Amino acid sequence: MKRSIRTCARVAVAGLCAAVAMPAAAQGAPTAYFDHVAYRALGGAAATPPDRYANPVLPGFQPDPSIVKVGDDFYLVTSTFSWFPGLPIYHSRDLVHWRQIGNAIDRTGMVDFSGLGTDRGLFAPAIAHHDGRFWIVNTCIECGGNFVITAERPEGPWSDPVFLDFGGIDPSLVFEPDGSAWIVYNDAPPGEPRYEGHRALWLQRFDPAAMRMLPERHLLVDGGVDPAQQPVWAEGPHIYRVDDWYYLLAAEGGTADQHSETIYRSRSITGPYEPGPRNPILTQRDLDPARPDRVEATGHADMVQLDDGSWWGVFLATRPFAGQSTLLGRETFLLPVRWEDGWPYFLKAGQSVPLSAPVPSLPAAGPGERVDRSRWRDEFTTPLGPQWIGLRTPASEQCWLVESAGGGRLALFPASESAGGSGKAAFVGRRLRHRDAEFTTRLSFAPDAAGDFAGLLALMDENHFLAFGREGAAVVARMRRNTNDAERGEIVASAPVTAPGPVDLRLTLRGGEARLSWRKAGAGPFVPLGDAIDVEPLASVHAGLFTGLVVGPYAVAGPASE
Repeated sequence: MKRSIRTCARVAVAGLCAAVAMPAAAQGAPTAYFDHVAYRALGGAAATPPDRYANPVLPGFQPDPSIVKVGDDFYLVTSTFSWFPGLPIYHSRDLVHWRQIGNAIDRTGMVDFSGLGTDRGLFAPAIAHHDGRFWIVNTCIECGGNFVITAERPEGPWSDPVFLDFGGIDPSLVFEPDGSAWIVYNDAPPGEPRYEGHRALWLQRFDPAAMRMLPERHLLVDGGVDPAQQPVWAEGPHIYRVDDWYYLLAAEGGTADQHSETIYRSRSITGPYEPGPRNPILTQRDLDPARPDRVEATGHADMVQLDDGSWWGVFLATRPFAGQSTLLGRETFLLPVRWEDGWPYFLKAGQSVPLSAPVPSLPAAGPGERVDRSRWRDEFTTPLGPQWIGLRTPASEQCWLVESAGGGRLALFPASESAGGSGKAAFVGRRLRHRDAEFTTRLSFAPDAAGDFAGLLALMDENHFLAFGREGAAVVARMRRNTNDAERGEIVASAPVTAPGPVDLRLTLRGGEARLSWRKAGAGPFVPLGDAIDVEPLASVHAGLFTGLVVGPYAVAGPASE
């Protein structure tokens, strides 16, 4: 007997934040229902005194931060690659406590990630404010190139992208006092590259009224600080005007353990730029790998000046549990920027990034501005908040429904596309924020065909994930360590389910180890599902270093059968 398999429910979508009515097309499929999803950090970090803050200020998958100050408010945006909605917008008044107020890419039709890997899509956004308007310039890799969007309010709505006629990546806008505008960016060097990773930094005029590039461009940096050393991957540039100088801040060395931040300056925005005497002004690559509280891969920074004249900077870095392995991905850190002899720097050579530091000289955040990321629980009584993200743009299809009545639950309609494919999987999740953490949920699911699966998915990318839930008459765990494993993952643990009804699932992560446990809903203690699982193969270092682990409800339909 044939069973029809529907990929997803066809509904109008405006980001992941909109509740929708269940479409008729969803009625025949084995819908998975999630009563709630809860998260808590384990181990309990020591309380931070009021006069100090903890790094990272934005933990978990938050790479390539860019920051802007508008009056007494600070706004920050980070990269999201092929996750949707994309480009989260954060607000703070003290630089320490950041609350997400929206996503700049939150509508279908703005960009299209269809068929893209999770390491493609939106790279390195840069946010600016000029003449009462917010601006983001960004690159959509394999989905259109460089573009600009604008908004009157940082929470949006943001305009549809206007794609710009220039190559390269990592663009950043510079507005001059006379109203002129420029974009500085990474692109290929003039002529043939001399070695692998040889890049250049360019500057080109931008017409903000016509939303177009002007033809002449200027070479600012060819290679990096010391061309004789064959520096690699000069990228992530920003330009700041300070008194009579223009300062060019740029990353160098690649985004792994050799990552660093460098500084140049010039009397003219078009150059020539001379490198500073202290470069790199931020790196951890020469430090003892056995040091405690190790932070690695520092770079891709942005700076902002406070009203008191002091400077602060945000940058990405990682916190490995072993070697260069982390499930958290690249996170956003904060440090004061010091000045010496007319040159800024984050850290002197040999200094390690502190995990606690004195707070900026700003009014303390009020209760409504503080965010407790150590625990949360979503009972799905309201539309999904901006923290929830999914793989790729939904287009006209959506695979979930928030049923807010009757206590709330999330209905997830199994898709034929699995997490290991390149299509739109039925999956919504939130970022892992702590090295040691626990996710729990209550699942109601009655699979009716071989291969029907629903549960929790912990996904780094399409080739590295762990799925844990109901499949047939069992609770199973499937893991994909690399492209040699089956697209849906290989079964690494299973246990029979002998009675119908909902089950509780618990996924516990401690560094590079995962423990799975389950029970009949509310019936006694959790029961382990097999032994501890080595999840180091899911670390971002094996997945291109782009993303971090995202965990949440997931459902996939089995193949059609006779």
